[in-house]
Amino acid sequence: MSGGFFDTLWTVLLSTVRDVAPIVAVLAFFQVLVLRRRLPHARRMIVGFSFVLVGLALFLIGLEQALFPIGETMARQLTDPEMLGTLGIEGEVDWRNYWLVYLFAAAIGFATTVAEPALIAVSVKAEEVSGGAIRSWGLRFAVAVGVAVGVSLGCFRIVTGTPLPWYIIAAYLVVIVQTFQSSRTIIPLAYDSGGVTTSTVTVPVVAALGLGLAASIPGRSPLIDGFGLIAFASVFPIITVLGYTMATSYANRWKNRKAQRGSEL
Repeated sequence: MSGGFFDTLWTVLLSTVRDVAPIVAVLAFFQVLVLRRRLPHARRMIVGFSFVLVGLALFLIGLEQALFPIGETMARQLTDPEMLGTLGIEGEVDWRNYWLVYLFAAAIGFATTVAEPALIAVSVKAEEVSGGAIRSWGLRFAVAVGVAVGVSLGCFRIVTGTPLPWYIIAAYLVVIVQTFQSSRTIIPLAYDSGGVTTSTVTVPVVAALGLGLAASIPGRSPLIDGFGLIAFASVFPIITVLGYTMATSYANRWKNRKAQRGSEL
């Protein structure tokens, strides 16, 4: 058993090294040939890079052996027509019978986003650069709420069979309106927050849920209807982050006005 694990670890580690090697080559090329400077703290960086490789390999093994199967199993069980009783009169699907799927989609979207390594990295850097004005946990919570709402709404779209473009167009229209109403300092971060959600933790579980849901509903195609949840997971975090900052800004203005009125009295 242990031999099989170490064989898998070695295989995944070699694959990770091959994937990361081009990044190292580009950095070394510019550092040595373009900048022509020695690498600062070379020993510490080599040790840290080794930890990154081992961590990535273990993370990928964990996804393959734990997170993927759990996502697929939950999707298959929750979307079982016999359990949900989804077939109504004349074989039509009643979207109201899928409330448990919507709840699970929101919960798993929130949980996977909070644990997303890319989002953690962005939120930590945002807090450092902003001097604490942007809280790491506040940003992660706002993005996670957006993913939860987006994935749940995406599952509703699969169940009802409504066209995907209308949802995405409407969502981006909201983003455009919010962009003109938001501060310039938060807009780039909000847009990046939508991109970092589609990474190693969120994508596998959300994709498995979408495919399982589309495969279990009569009249739905996994190829046509099963995909598209990632688009929801990308755009709705932008809406929630911009909405959170707008609400915070309005609340601060209201407090300032209230304080001014109190001082005048």
